[in-house]
Amino acid sequence: MKTQGEIEAAVCEGISRFEQDYMGRGPKDIHTHLIGDLLVVRLHGVLTAAEQHLVKSLSPDKGRDLLKQVRTHLIETARPILEAMIQKVAGVSVLSLHHDISTATGEEVLLFSLTEAPPCRETKKQ
Repeated sequence: MKTQGEIEAAVCEGISRFEQDYMGRGPKDIHTHLIGDLLVVRLHGVLTAAEQHLVKSLSPDKGRDLLKQVRTHLIETARPILEAMIQKVAGVSVLSLHHDISTATGEEVLLFSLTEAPPCRETKKQ
């Protein structure tokens, strides 16, 4: 059984690897927070140079909407891979997945709703 920190670290590693493999680059920074049966993943610096250029070259609304549509489609297409990784790391199934990205800040958020809170062992006090 893993500690909460070990689960969070493993999810960060898995999501970072996913971003590199499927999106073409990894995040500059990533943090995962396990809160009961919710797993929140916050990524910074995920926009590729091409995505940044696209957002700037089109009207603000059109560029933002197009980028969000593409990213959402990619996440939904790869959903089975993400869910399998979470299942393996946390030991519980994913109920739902929510995603959003900011074209202004380059921040991306993934929220996994789990079937139950993953079993965690207590961390040893130093």
